Amino acid sequence: MKKVLSLICAAALLAPCAVQAQAGGGRVEDVESLDGILNAYYEVVSRPEGTAPDRERDEWIHHPDALVAITGLGADGAPAIQTMTLAEYHDRFGAADAEAFFEWEVHRVVQRFGNVAHVWSTYASSREPDGEVFGRGINSIQLYHDGDRWWITSWIFDQERAGNEIPAEFLPDRAPGR
Repeated sequence: MKKVLSLICAAALLAPCAVQAQAGGGRVEDVESLDGILNAYYEVVSRPEGTAPDRERDEWIHHPDALVAITGLGADGAPAIQTMTLAEYHDRFGAADAEAFFEWEVHRVVQRFGNVAHVWSTYASSREPDGEVFGRGINSIQLYHDGDRWWITSWIFDQERAGNEIPAEFLPDRAPGR
């Protein structure tokens, strides 16, 4: 009986340590609000030349089963899509020898119902913080609140290009790059 009580006490004392270990050292402020997780989403991908995206922080804000989809045009000009897990995304596009890349949100449209949120997040991209914009587009980000925190469950984006201009409802009154 003494052994059982000792085990129960030990388990109760160690439980907070296990929860902290599962958190992976993540920042609570990144996942406690939609603003927090969307700010983290852009901070993770932005980096100076020769550094990789913050993979650990990215894993912290994404659900373990998150899906990433990258769209564009194929060599023939037809729409193309690549879908992958977050780990596959980092393995393919997260090299530390990449060029500098900074991306920030310029406009946001949030649709929320219960524990689910969809965010249309218009972005601008540059090779330096607050630098000249070389590209814009819209991220479609799906999120889930599990009662304790927000998770990104999936995202997909498309870039602005000739014939695919960003609609006015997804732009602030004065958008960068225009």
